[in-house]
Amino acid sequence: MTTAMTTAPHPSPYPSPRPFGRTLCAMITPFTEAGALDLDGAGRLAERLVAEGCDGLVLNGTTGESPTTSDTEKAHLIRAVREAVGERVPIVAGVGTSDTPHTVELALAAEKAGADGVLVVTPYYSRPPQDALEAHFRQVADAGGLPVMLYDIPGRTGTRIEPETMIRLADHPRIVAVKDCSYDFLGTQKVLARTGLAYYAGCDEHILALYAVGAAGCVSTVANVVPRRIAEILDAFEAGDTPVSARLQQRATPLMELMTASGLPGTVTAKGLLDALGLPAGPVRSPLLPAGREAVDRLLAAYEELTAA
Repeated sequence: MTTAMTTAPHPSPYPSPRPFGRTLCAMITPFTEAGALDLDGAGRLAERLVAEGCDGLVLNGTTGESPTTSDTEKAHLIRAVREAVGERVPIVAGVGTSDTPHTVELALAAEKAGADGVLVVTPYYSRPPQDALEAHFRQVADAGGLPVMLYDIPGRTGTRIEPETMIRLADHPRIVAVKDCSYDFLGTQKVLARTGLAYYAGCDEHILALYAVGAAGCVSTVANVVPRRIAEILDAFEAGDTPVSARLQQRATPLMELMTASGLPGTVTAKGLLDALGLPAGPVRSPLLPAGREAVDRLLAAYEELTAA
């Protein structure tokens, strides 16, 4: 298959590129009740996401429980989703680890399995300084032929990709995008102003705010359950109706908060709600624990209120 970058069909109010689409879902990894990879369920979920407004999928990321899936499972998941959605949307595969050679191996395996790009998280736990971070990302980008989305999430990794480091990395021809979970809105705007990097909001509460200052789109956890509602936020903004877009973001905020800021990981809440809706999900893998009945009831109530609006 081709590894050329694709452009989403939506018109953009900004010159910022969209190498992986606009409304991307950070897709969960469905498992069977026995805890095995559910490839049939993954295909059905991916088809639903695309049909309901996602024009890109991110696999094997944080929400996809990448720390607990094997290298082989990661490759099988990419192949199964590619078979399900064909060439309709780009697939970005999470390949980041705390080990540079292992990350390179995963990036090459993702390319072979049919991914269109790779998501590379900051190496975690060891907390490398900025020059080491830069060298890590360049080594991964040099190793394969796929475009790279950097994943800046210091709350999980312990290390920020500083704006000046981002600006230097932007000169690499295969480093084209950023999944932004930095919670540094000023730093993000500095990079947007000085580079051609395509920024994607990685925190659902920032989808509209980041888009309004020139981001390419979002990588949404909440899109696992309400993909069309996430797409509609950006649709309204692109149509020039900022008040409607703001209202749509606000309507989605209660569900966003419950799914991503209630003390439970987004994987847990997404799978709990998907299961309750009869959609492919299955259990989470330890050390995570499933959402309790009370949490699922709250999620369902917020989901029903949002989808009834």
